[in-house]
Amino acid sequence: MTEMRYTAAVRRVIQHLESTQMEAIDAAAGLVVAALRGGGLVYCAEIGHGTQGDFLNRAGGLAALQPFRYSFHVEDPTPDARKDRPRDEPVERDLEAIRLAVRVSNLRPGDVMLVGSVSGRNRAPIELALACRAAGVKVIGFTSFAHTQRVESLHPSGLRLRDAVDVAIDNGAPFGDAAVTIPGIDVDVLPVSGVAMDIAGWMIWERVMERMAKEGDPPTVYMSVNREGGQEYYQQAREKLNRRGY
Repeated sequence: MTEMRYTAAVRRVIQHLESTQMEAIDAAAGLVVAALRGGGLVYCAEIGHGTQGDFLNRAGGLAALQPFRYSFHVEDPTPDARKDRPRDEPVERDLEAIRLAVRVSNLRPGDVMLVGSVSGRNRAPIELALACRAAGVKVIGFTSFAHTQRVESLHPSGLRLRDAVDVAIDNGAPFGDAAVTIPGIDVDVLPVSGVAMDIAGWMIWERVMERMAKEGDPPTVYMSVNREGGQEYYQQAREKLNRRGY
């Protein structure tokens, strides 16, 4: 039977993470452990096509990890003839909304934020990383080094995500993300960044759990509610999380 091209591409991603990214993964885990030990919190914003959802409220997952989402909308319709009225100073609404979200959130110095952008060029994750760091929050970024080195940033700072975070993890996705060539199709297909960032994240959580358990104070984790005693375990875990914070 012919080997599946996609599973071969995923194996290459795993090999890349294990052979080149362990130092970054250990550093990221260190930031998380320090935050939890120091009374801080750990949040996960979008890290690529909804991948972050796999980390949140999961059986076997870290209970302390919380989502970071925001919504800011101003309804102020403007006639076409008035859309270009001058301002005293320029305002970029999307970036201002991110800075406002950080200011009014529960983020505090010493907390940790996870962000992601495959290309590393997009405005929102870069701005979130910069706003968090300005507030004293440590930032872990997931991106593709192969992609980001071939593009220019869309952020006004000119920075790419890998340059705007405390720890950057290279997810190993190729330029353009698609990792498989199929004869008869004129472009590469089947992206690997989602799988890569998912695996890299769970590698971080493994290190966090190992370190804290070794120190005699393991973090709260969840068990599947779809097994005997699971619902009771989950409720106890939630109570424990709320009582001690991790």
